[in-house]
Amino acid sequence: MNPIHTGSHMDNQKAAVAGVMGGHDTLLAMVQHCEATCEHMVTHLICAHHDNRRDMQIQLLRDCADICTLMAKYLARNSCHARMLAHVCAAICENCGNECAKFPDMMSQQCAQVCFHCAQACRVFAG
Repeated sequence: MNPIHTGSHMDNQKAAVAGVMGGHDTLLAMVQHCEATCEHMVTHLICAHHDNRRDMQIQLLRDCADICTLMAKYLARNSCHARMLAHVCAAICENCGNECAKFPDMMSQQCAQVCFHCAQACRVFAG
């Protein structure tokens, strides 16, 4: 026999989820923004027929986007490994930011700043 979920039980579940997310919603938004910014930058570079000097930048942008996606998932489900992953996320975001900062174009400079902000937020969260 399946238990019947009452309205109050469902309300309690919603409140629990809101409580979990409430503590990390700013960081979650930041890593999602960083992921989207890096993905957009990769697309821009590929469409602009980049030269070989941008190969490392593209690789790091992809790494950064991927780690930010994973970090967002860990935050969303309140993973016990989120703080551990935040150390890795911070390092990769900083590496990506440093690489983007090497290029003078406005998009690379803006992407670098997004990565640096994300790295700092992850460091704070990681403790």
